[in-house]
Amino acid sequence: MKAILFNGSLERRSESTSGIISSYFSDRLEALGVQTDIFTLADSGIPLFDVTLTKTPLAVERMAQMFTDADLHIWLAPLYHGSIPGVMKNCLDWLEVTANRYEPYLTDKTVGLVCWADGLQAMQGINAMDVIAKSLRAWPLPFSVPIVRSALFDGDDKKEISPLYINKFEKLISIAASKKIEKTTINHL
Repeated sequence: MKAILFNGSLERRSESTSGIISSYFSDRLEALGVQTDIFTLADSGIPLFDVTLTKTPLAVERMAQMFTDADLHIWLAPLYHGSIPGVMKNCLDWLEVTANRYEPYLTDKTVGLVCWADGLQAMQGINAMDVIAKSLRAWPLPFSVPIVRSALFDGDDKKEISPLYINKFEKLISIAASKKIEKTTINHL
């Protein structure tokens, strides 16, 4: 099984919230034998979505290939002004380049959703990602993780994920792994 962690934050630092969460999921999935790639939006070079271009930008071709090759997606996003970052949505809009494929967009991909906010509104980001995933023909998992950022970390260094969120992340990983096994079995029948 192949997974992609879509880091929709513009943070590049490994000790940022998105970096710590990405690393946690990557380590745990790899421990389960899942080949994992982290797609960091800040380093992607994805331009603004432009349907008038006659040639698809190379960065977009690479991204589309990574996204369609992965069986499992985990989307990670901070909440900005009531939704996911615009650059994250822009990146997903570029999946339009797959529209003419036999299985366009993210057809039948399993998607886990994680969003964090400084207040209690992270579910708004989850809802936005859920709608986008469904529009791209993917299967969002029935369990997602909205995070109150002030409760995410334990310890003085604020780099250790709290037991509360470790339990939630583990549940998401468990459901994601079991759904993929279930879908693979069905596809092979």
